[in-house]
Amino acid sequence: MSAPERIAPLPVVDAPQERGDAARNRTLLLEAARRLIAERGAGAVSTDDIAAAAGVGKGTLFRRFGSRAGLMMVLLDENEKAHQQAFMFGPPPLGPGAAPLDRLVAYGRARLTFVHDHHALLSDAGRDPQTRFSGPAALHHAHVRMLLQTADTTGDLDAQTTALTALLDADYVEHRLAEGATLDDLGAAWEGVATKLCGR
Repeated sequence: MSAPERIAPLPVVDAPQERGDAARNRTLLLEAARRLIAERGAGAVSTDDIAAAAGVGKGTLFRRFGSRAGLMMVLLDENEKAHQQAFMFGPPPLGPGAAPLDRLVAYGRARLTFVHDHHALLSDAGRDPQTRFSGPAALHHAHVRMLLQTADTTGDLDAQTTALTALLDADYVEHRLAEGATLDDLGAAWEGVATKLCGR
């Protein structure tokens, strides 16, 4: 009993300094990553580049973010949260108050624009299974599934949601745009598939 009592106070004493250092390093890394990505594009920026620009060791980057993909997801966080607020709580048809199919169509079109605007970071983060299928991705899956269910869609809703959201994959979207499609074209394709899934 006495040994744990002697050890217990240590984290309390050390924690404030660790939290301050961690917060400072996190800020330095995020600022460096934003600056380098703006200059070169996400694909041309390595973890070594980011750590060097932030003035910290690469190990610090991995301790703060877990992986390069984890860092990419944090960079997306503010814009992602604003997008989520819009489809969960904003005005219809994207937000509550419209028919499920109308919301689904509005969601797809809004998400296509978001994916195009943030393609490099989404593509990078999507290469890591830990970020590809968790966090925001899980929320988007749940939202689309809920709209399909509310529209009385029958069958395997998870499989249908996965098939539908494949149209929003960052690399797929950029590939189609490079082939000459427009965001309106991709939005129309999303609407067509969503409409069929909803039995209209």
